[in-house]
Amino acid sequence: MAPPSPHPQPAGPVPTPPRPQPLTQRPPPASPEAGLTPHPGLAQALLLVAALAGLGLGLSLIFIAVYLIRFCCCRPPEPPGAKSPQSGAGCATWSCIAALLVGCAGIGVGFYGNSETSDGVSQLSSALLHANHTLSTTDQLVWETVERLGEAVRAELTTLEEVLAQRTELVAAARGARRQAELVAQQLQGLAFWHEVPLSLLQVAADVSFVEEYRWLAYVLLLLLVLLVCLFILLGLAKQSKWLVVLMTALSLLVLVLSWGSMGLEAATAVGLSDFCSNPDTYILNLTQEETGLSSDILSYYFLCNQDVSNPFQQRLTLSQRALANIHSQLQGLEREAVPQFPAAQKPLLSLEETLNVTEGNFHQLVALLHCRGLHKDYGAALRGLCEDALEGLLFLMLFSLLSAGALATALCSLPRAWALFPPSDDYEDTDDDDPFNPQESKRFVQWQSSI
Repeated sequence: MAPPSPHPQPAGPVPTPPRPQPLTQRPPPASPEAGLTPHPGLAQALLLVAALAGLGLGLSLIFIAVYLIRFCCCRPPEPPGAKSPQSGAGCATWSCIAALLVGCAGIGVGFYGNSETSDGVSQLSSALLHANHTLSTTDQLVWETVERLGEAVRAELTTLEEVLAQRTELVAAARGARRQAELVAQQLQGLAFWHEVPLSLLQVAADVSFVEEYRWLAYVLLLLLVLLVCLFILLGLAKQSKWLVVLMTALSLLVLVLSWGSMGLEAATAVGLSDFCSNPDTYILNLTQEETGLSSDILSYYFLCNQDVSNPFQQRLTLSQRALANIHSQLQGLEREAVPQFPAAQKPLLSLEETLNVTEGNFHQLVALLHCRGLHKDYGAALRGLCEDALEGLLFLMLFSLLSAGALATALCSLPRAWALFPPSDDYEDTDDDDPFNPQESKRFVQWQSSI
């Protein structure tokens, strides 16, 4: 037991820390100065990639327009009475069918890429939620422990000092336990490093999930639209329906623009994401420090989590552990010496022992929560979701956009020649040959009656 001080100074109550704001609240808007300035070279590269997609769209439209103008205006005149289709029309039809089948295969690639991208973003969101749970649990555990220690100092230790007022050395021992409890509370308050941070990981995860939900839905609708266009074009060619082919040709032009636009967006995102994934630690550390205001020691400890980076909370944890051990020994000494002489001291001592046991349990939980393994694991899971699954999905989506754009461009060039194979009676394609209201069947019936 520590020797009592001959002149013990009165100790004040344990300072109650400000209750941390719940992490579910939306953080205040950041100032324009906060945040990192994007690298001009990367921004120019992203604009260049998006411009390449626009250039591809422009060249496709120019090529299709020149081809259709040449087909419509530069065809050799057909001899009168010729009923045979133009040369190359059958090859154009099969070329269109092959291109549409390739586009349908690209749709399968697009569904896989969309699923992979969604899985990567979901992994990022789950990692953010788990990190938010770890940080909020740490803050809440610190708050509960400090509050419990403060209540013990204000109630049990004060009662114990009043009971032991006749023995100066026992009062000094009780006040020594009070000082140690205040030291523990003071050190534990410094462990709640996240409660004053304006950044809410829960809100970030909600925003990421919200954007991803609409991105996934938009791509599903685009994939279904491309699939319907390809199937209806094949149906129009099979039924030799000119109105259906004309309608799908106009819709194919719209889908071609959407395919090139999605390719530009996917390519720019993939370039930016690959640049980020080449060295994510430095960028994330600087960005987090700008947004949260935390020290670089804390951020380096959690983002790097290796032997080269020391635990910034080790000193506070060591002092708290020593103080808890001192309190335990002092309470045991008081229980041996004070209880036989002052039976009324047994109740506050038992209450203090219970508080000390709970505090030690919370302390061990805090040691586990503050270790870098948990948050670094979440950080690694978020990076794997972005740099593996999401990036792979973006590459497959780019392949889908390229295949669909090529297939639709080929179909737009091949469909006019395929029309040459349609029979002249295409206007009545929907009528059945045995239908008595069919004009051709009515004409045959009139000729048969006149011949009788």
